[in-house]
Amino acid sequence: MPKKQDTTQAVQIAPNVYWVGMHLKDDPFQCHPYLIKNANESILIDPGSMIEFDETVRKVKSIIDIKDIKYIILHHQDPDLAAAVPEIEKLINRDDLLIVTHSRMSLLIKHYLVTSNYYEIDKHDNQLITSSGLQLDFYTTPYCHSPGAFVSYEPNNKLLFSGDIFGGIEESWEFYADESYFDKAKQFHQEYMPSKDIFNYALGKIEKLDINLIAPQHGSIIEKQYIKNLINNMKNLDCGLYIDEKYNLELMNTIKELQDKEKTIKERDLQLLEQSKRVEIGEMIGNIAHQWRQPLAIINSTVGILKEKNSIGLLNKEEIADKLEKMEQRIAYMSDTIEDFMNYYKPNKGSSYFEVQTAIQKAIDILNVSSNEKIKINLFVDSDIKIYGLMNEFVQALVSILSNINDIVNSKNLSDTNITISLLTDENYTTLTIADNCGGIKKENLSKIFDPYFTTKHQAMGTGLGLHIAKMIIEDHMHGSLSARNSNDGAEFIIKLKHGN
Repeated sequence: MPKKQDTTQAVQIAPNVYWVGMHLKDDPFQCHPYLIKNANESILIDPGSMIEFDETVRKVKSIIDIKDIKYIILHHQDPDLAAAVPEIEKLINRDDLLIVTHSRMSLLIKHYLVTSNYYEIDKHDNQLITSSGLQLDFYTTPYCHSPGAFVSYEPNNKLLFSGDIFGGIEESWEFYADESYFDKAKQFHQEYMPSKDIFNYALGKIEKLDINLIAPQHGSIIEKQYIKNLINNMKNLDCGLYIDEKYNLELMNTIKELQDKEKTIKERDLQLLEQSKRVEIGEMIGNIAHQWRQPLAIINSTVGILKEKNSIGLLNKEEIADKLEKMEQRIAYMSDTIEDFMNYYKPNKGSSYFEVQTAIQKAIDILNVSSNEKIKINLFVDSDIKIYGLMNEFVQALVSILSNINDIVNSKNLSDTNITISLLTDENYTTLTIADNCGGIKKENLSKIFDPYFTTKHQAMGTGLGLHIAKMIIEDHMHGSLSARNSNDGAEFIIKLKHGN
């Protein structure tokens, strides 16, 4: 493309795209309006101030009837770009004329006494498509150099109308840029772009586009062969606040301070990780101790009974076999408890579907509840209902709930206690309810019974971890819910599991 152009006339820079500006002699601050010819929906871009008004109108009229302009794009609100709009509106004289800009700038542009309606790009998906199919894509470049600044990309010609970005201040102005253009653009950007960070954010959007030509509002038009190097040079340009040495020093000190803090935080995180591991080990030991307390007490009681009967010669083989089998069940449960808690924080622990009835019976056997003459177990459970999870963990949760009821029966010396276990399933949930007639939970304790270490028992009777562990198993591991409420004559524990968990 020839470098010298007759700027006394409109200059075509791409198919149906024209420069319609004015060469201001000895003025380093050249301002450039552009026209996209598009039948009666033509587009005028950044028409300029009243200084260029007559020349711009003359050149537009040399290409189209000025009344064919339907859109005026304003990339920002400064007078060197927008001041001539009211006079141009009068010449166009169209009721459907639209000012294409960002909503942050329409509030300011109206002060030029603009009368046309606005096409605010941020309310139209940052795009304009005319009825003929001409498309413009808009990319916001906030604070480069105004809050609502943007650039316009015409994908058919791969042409970017860049507003103030890539503008240059040139004592000897050339229509087309050459390889030395960065030196001419550097001063403009240092003075008009607010900071290196903000400018680089805008450049990051622009460099992703496939661009053949850049048409800025100031400076020279930039051809494809110069675009990549120009963008790379611009990225390293200290501009705005960065050209202030004090700001640069303060910024570097801030970065150093942030790096030091990041290092301190990482060291603290490592310490907290080690502490959390120690806490987890402590909690695991406490949890195992809690789960072992009941079966150990039963085993110890069974051993005592066997020793007593043996001393007076009342033991028989059948009783020994029965007692040993029950002790083996409890020892197996204790062994499973260790295994479960060792794997407690590990993912993918081998969950599967299991029968709820089997888990309930296992919990009842572990606690030996059915042998307690004071307690009657009422089961309303369908043997076919299955849920997904680790059965041993689910048994632990049931043991904690039943153990809590058993302790209340013993501490209150209750008789004729009924524990009703019912299981219901519908399209969405499986619900297990464990209800008793032990008088219920005190109102002030109802909201705290699942809290860790909360207990109304003597310290020798429990740690207050049982119901907390049960809630963790049901809610954290099985993604269900465990709640408690009072009924007419006792308490109800409700386990709710969504199908598919």
